[in-house]
Amino acid sequence: MELRVLVADDQALVRGSFRVLLDTTPGLRTVGEAGTGAEAVELAERERPDVVLMDVRMPEMDGIEATRRICADLPDIRVLILTTFDLDSYVYSALRAGASGFLLKDTPPADLLSAVRVVAAGDSLLAPTVTRRLIAEFVRRPEIQLPPSLDGLTDREREVLTLVARGLSNTELAEHLHLSPATVKTHIGHLLAKLQARDRAQLVIAAYESGLVRPR
Repeated sequence: MELRVLVADDQALVRGSFRVLLDTTPGLRTVGEAGTGAEAVELAERERPDVVLMDVRMPEMDGIEATRRICADLPDIRVLILTTFDLDSYVYSALRAGASGFLLKDTPPADLLSAVRVVAAGDSLLAPTVTRRLIAEFVRRPEIQLPPSLDGLTDREREVLTLVARGLSNTELAEHLHLSPATVKTHIGHLLAKLQARDRAQLVIAAYESGLVRPR
């Protein structure tokens, strides 16, 4: 099955490099390039890609607002943020807007291709460096909205959510909790449904905003 990718970045050279990489990889195809956030939204609505590679800093409309609009209006599309962590302080906002993960712009090509497939499959991409950045943003921002209620979760689901927020993969969760991978996947599915989360990234947000997990 061919994955369709939209590339959004204000630098033509960056867009062109991503297009060449994607279009020369079996199973991946670029369906459009956007130089602004507004163009990204327009192209996403028209082309309906599986994944959008979204730059944060763009003219007219930044990548955060573009992500918010795409994820709200086109929930089947996954957004993968392209960022430079030393410059962009929008990790927290982007995840809340619906982004499924982050990539450094200097990520090795093989890792970028893997990331596209990961988010297209409905998972999220939260490397340890991204998780640390997320926690730092959480601590820094005093204007957190009312936390989501966890009242409907079972004790086991709370335990799973805590470990997800700590960065454990499904395989690590299964080993830690002595459960089968299928059971872990079922718990993750229940958490997504009960917390109305798009993916694993938003489960992490819910865990921190509810106070279930505190930054160390």
